[in-house]
Amino acid sequence: MLSIPHMIVVFVIVLVVFGPQKLPELARGLGKLMAEFRKASTDFKSAFEEEMRDLERQARETERRKAEAASASAAAAAQTQPATLATPSGAETQAGGGEVAAGGATEAGITEAGAGPVVAPVTEGNVARETEMEAPSAEQAAGNGSATPEAQAKAQKADN
Repeated sequence: MLSIPHMIVVFVIVLVVFGPQKLPELARGLGKLMAEFRKASTDFKSAFEEEMRDLERQARETERRKAEAASASAAAAAQTQPATLATPSGAETQAGGGEVAAGGATEAGITEAGAGPVVAPVTEGNVARETEMEAPSAEQAAGNGSATPEAQAKAQKADN
């Protein structure tokens, strides 16, 4: 930046070159030029800030719509497919039954996740192994626990 002595020297040189009659006109022109430059830079700055606000508003609106769609699909999935915990066929169940959902697969957790079919963790002691027990017959797996001995024999024959 120019110091005071430098500015005095520049003023004297301009006064000598342009003369005392032209000096006020040059000062007015320079003032108008500076005012227009300030106005243009302010307009540019405000237009830029407005565009940035519009982009941020659009991004928030898009995120809100995505969140609404996700919550709506989760609600629809929760309504159409109720979350149930079931034991696989042939599995032994314990009296408490509270260990099945110990892995965090609760109905509330499933509704929050809202994702696909329900898969409940089964602890090691609850699963019947074929080496420890015989596999249930087809009628028993279908829920018919009172099958006749003939039907049980046919089922065992079909399994072998």
